[in-house]
Amino acid sequence: MATGVITGSLFWAILTATGLSAALTAYAQALFVIKIAGGAYLLYLAFRAGRSALKPVSDLAGTTVERAVPRYRSLYRQGLFMHIGNPKAILSWIAIMSLGFRADAPAGMLPAIIGGCAILGVTVFGGYALLFSTASMIALYTRLRRWIESVLSAVFAVAGLKLLVW
Repeated sequence: MATGVITGSLFWAILTATGLSAALTAYAQALFVIKIAGGAYLLYLAFRAGRSALKPVSDLAGTTVERAVPRYRSLYRQGLFMHIGNPKAILSWIAIMSLGFRADAPAGMLPAIIGGCAILGVTVFGGYALLFSTASMIALYTRLRRWIESVLSAVFAVAGLKLLVW
């Protein structure tokens, strides 16, 4: 999932570097479509988190980390679409490129910005992935799962609705 988020961040970095920020500024309709898609996706995530929070613990009791088969493609896709559909990521990259990449910028500025994004993404999201895959964090999550997923469901729902009516 972390790899998908990193790829999504690099996707926005490259698109803004190649002129997407100018296109989105000139064509507000494109940002509107991205905003609607992002809001709908957040509502979908709210539904999934809420449904998971309501799942009885007994449904999860037979699942162990050792026997679980990772669904790498599915997790990668989830991270990628989550980040690509996040309007804050788009707006952040537009801001980064407008501040850090000017017409008089040195030739190495663009690769430095994109490379910095890659290094930060691998460090932060890779670090999260490693930390939250440890046995102690898995045990903590198992104890707090319903509470965490309920809060996530509410946050995703509020963010999705806010995005749709903004």
